[in-house]
Amino acid sequence: MRKGVVFLPLLQGEEELIRKSVDKALRKHEATRENLIPILLQVQEALGYLPGLAMEQIAAALKMPAVEVYGLATFYNQFRLHPPGKHQVKVCMGTACYMVGGRIALECFERRLGIKEGETTPDREFSLERVACVGCCTMAPVVVVDEHVEGKVTPTRVDGILLSFGKAIASGAEAAGKKGEGAS
Repeated sequence: MRKGVVFLPLLQGEEELIRKSVDKALRKHEATRENLIPILLQVQEALGYLPGLAMEQIAAALKMPAVEVYGLATFYNQFRLHPPGKHQVKVCMGTACYMVGGRIALECFERRLGIKEGETTPDREFSLERVACVGCCTMAPVVVVDEHVEGKVTPTRVDGILLSFGKAIASGAEAAGKKGEGAS
């Protein structure tokens, strides 16, 4: 399992949907180790990601330790362990973007959203991921939000992008000050 992987709590009705998706995949594919990847792919296609409950259910059906299913799912980068957010933020890390501040943009999104790359906010509004070159090198650093390309992304632009979705932005110092105010 990836170090620090934390699964988000399931939403109402999601447990039943997960069980049905896994059952459907297991009916389509024989429950053998050789079919683990096709089963995982089908479940991910149905749900948009691989929840921990699904991987546990698959492991039980294939009579294998859950850690082996997690290990395979974390080894291949095509598998998502977090549900996609309503708004998907993809930060380009191609050479041009990386060289002119892509990493800074990614770190800024991580701080503002309170998540790391590959994760989804607890309210499932935003997911954040690193992607390879998106082919807009002259606009570097580039971020793609819900298939809309944003170029020349600086920390200030990150704030503007999030504000356009109604996401309140507070700097670390402001947030610490507000916590301190409540303690008095």
